[in-house]
Amino acid sequence: MGNRQHMVELLAPAGCEEGFYGAIRGGADAVYLAGDRFGARAYAENFTREKLLECIKYGHLLGRKLYLTVNTLLKESEFSELYDYLYPFYEAGMDAVIVQDLGVFRFIRENFPGWKLHVSTQMTLCSGYGALLLKEMGACRVVPARELGLQELILMKKQADIELEAFIHGAMCYCYSGQCLFSSIVGGRSGNRGRCAQPCRLCYSVSVGNVRREACYPLSLKDMCTIRHIPQLIEAGIDSFKIEGRMKKPEYAAGVTSVYRRYIDRYYELREKKGPKEAAEAFEVEKDDEKFLNSLYIRTQVQDGYYFKRNGSEMVTMESPSYSGSEQALLQSIRESYIDKRLKLPVMVSALFQVGQQAEVILQWGDICVCVMGDLVEAACKQPISQENVTKQLGRLGESAFYVEKMTVTVGEHVFYPLKKINELRRAAVEKLEEQILAVGGYKNALDKNPGACGKLADVASHFLPSRPIWVLLVHTLSQLEGVVEWLTENPYRQPVRIYVEGDLAVQEWSRVSALCSKLPHTCTKYVALPYILRESDKGYLERLYEKTEAGGVFGGFLVRSMDGYGYVRSRGKLPCRADAGLYVWNRFAARELAAGMEGFCIPYELKASEQRSLLGNLPWEKIVYSRIPMMITANCLGRTLGQCKKGSVKIWGDSGDEKAGNGCLREREDRYQALLEDRYHKDFPVEINCLHCMNIIYNSVPFSLYREIPKWKEQVDLRMDFTLESAGEVRQLLDAFLGDKTLSSGEYTTGHEKRGVE
Repeated sequence: MGNRQHMVELLAPAGCEEGFYGAIRGGADAVYLAGDRFGARAYAENFTREKLLECIKYGHLLGRKLYLTVNTLLKESEFSELYDYLYPFYEAGMDAVIVQDLGVFRFIRENFPGWKLHVSTQMTLCSGYGALLLKEMGACRVVPARELGLQELILMKKQADIELEAFIHGAMCYCYSGQCLFSSIVGGRSGNRGRCAQPCRLCYSVSVGNVRREACYPLSLKDMCTIRHIPQLIEAGIDSFKIEGRMKKPEYAAGVTSVYRRYIDRYYELREKKGPKEAAEAFEVEKDDEKFLNSLYIRTQVQDGYYFKRNGSEMVTMESPSYSGSEQALLQSIRESYIDKRLKLPVMVSALFQVGQQAEVILQWGDICVCVMGDLVEAACKQPISQENVTKQLGRLGESAFYVEKMTVTVGEHVFYPLKKINELRRAAVEKLEEQILAVGGYKNALDKNPGACGKLADVASHFLPSRPIWVLLVHTLSQLEGVVEWLTENPYRQPVRIYVEGDLAVQEWSRVSALCSKLPHTCTKYVALPYILRESDKGYLERLYEKTEAGGVFGGFLVRSMDGYGYVRSRGKLPCRADAGLYVWNRFAARELAAGMEGFCIPYELKASEQRSLLGNLPWEKIVYSRIPMMITANCLGRTLGQCKKGSVKIWGDSGDEKAGNGCLREREDRYQALLEDRYHKDFPVEINCLHCMNIIYNSVPFSLYREIPKWKEQVDLRMDFTLESAGEVRQLLDAFLGDKTLSSGEYTTGHEKRGVE
């Protein structure tokens, strides 16, 4: 189809130059790609600055868009490099930047006016609350979490009125993107830095209750393929269809793009003739095309993602996560069709060489026409130029984005003009036509380049009141809260304490939690910790929890763990927030972005001690010194995968706030965990199956403890202990050691990234 202005955008990946040109020829409306820094696929070939600038120019000449991925978290020290890295791409008219880090988000907004900001799926947006908040902050598009259903995307679009970019094909992560620390903590390769080692593709044994499955792949999801659902996805109002795969071969990007291009166009043609309903009924996918897609780097079988289901065992490659092979003949066919020859624009060339007149070359593409004049044409003394000579030289458009569709050359009799100068005229005409096309497209940006003055960080802490460091305690269960209350009552503790109570515990046991909290010393401040993930199905839960918190007089605010949680609390406008470690603040620019709405921040797990200290200044920071690190937050469920779903055993709240049947939940029992993953080294990873929000939390095999590091931090930050799997007795023992004067009993633990950090 010719005019795609009002059609859904087809967005293809490019991990290398061949992949880029193949995706364009395959029919991509836009391509996302990375330079040699700050991209979430550090092991892809990626692009040098020079090659990326060439791609920007080429793509824009063909009317395609390019999006730069700066979708990793940045350390404080790296901001000195960011301006000079981004400036050439901004100047060249790169269409948008895909961003995970809130500090990068603010930096670009402040230093590169008008540059479109797209929010990466790494920011884990799961509801309209977060999407609307990011829109208010300056985003024009969000890439929601891949775990959302189609109806959730429709509601997000309606609530936030912002562009949505959604994945339609490719590999799937088991964890909510951006919330995975598994590779980082176990192997030192951070997914938040584009270096994921994919522990989800490894073999594990898994136990849920009395059911055990040996040596399987319970964390490895099948690849997504939604080619059959194009009508539903288009009618849902999604703005951009995104194909995953910057790490895959160029043949994958070109081949997959070409198939989706054909079927997207086919549906629009049907809809124009028949209307949406009849077009959807008439829409069919040929078996050969499905086979073609399934032959390109697919893990065993395909599934259609989360669009039409919450989760399920049928989504998992339990037997093997390896890629099926692709036939060489198929790859060669794709290469010949889409990669070996670049897509080019047809131009008409005309030239005039008459003695005594200036040489003239005209290039025309569509309505855009340019003329280049040369030196005076001379009479030939010996060997005149011929029409054949001129035609041959002017037809050599080489690596440009053009090919000659029609050429008209007029050469007078006995004419001489140097072939070298004919070549110069051709090059000048091509450059002028390129400039005109780019100018009409509005692809150039201008900025006073003064990196020394850019990105300076003003004081972000002017509204924060100075306070002495305190201890912070987070509890998951009623027995843990009882243990904390008993310990603080029995041990007169002069230093103030802040208590976080998990929202699920608070909402299910409000009376008992309130009664226990009333026994705490008056110096204790108390907050409700919102869940890691909040989706549209949690709306009733949120409203009930907020109303109880606001009216109860027990809690002073919320610990928020996502932009969705922050967006919801901000939308209510009364109770304050504090940011948890998973709402990543890796740099002071990110702190600045959140400062207006936060009472304080939590140092993330992946920074080493020296990098943490660079953040401090006079900002109110918490530092976790004891916890079970949450390695994965997942929408899929190990219980369901093993046929052990506890659906219907507790009450949850629907969108209207009314109670309805829900799923079994850890909170109403005092189970320490409900499932176990055992890796090939016989390490056990406890798994919380949280059915209230239909998610799993996979914890590290050993506790995280900085018991010996406390003296180095005691007067600089608030020190925090997170109790997750501990019994009341274990809570008391830990408090004796960390807050009291008893020695901590020895045991296996990790200090995480305190000394090593991540690359």
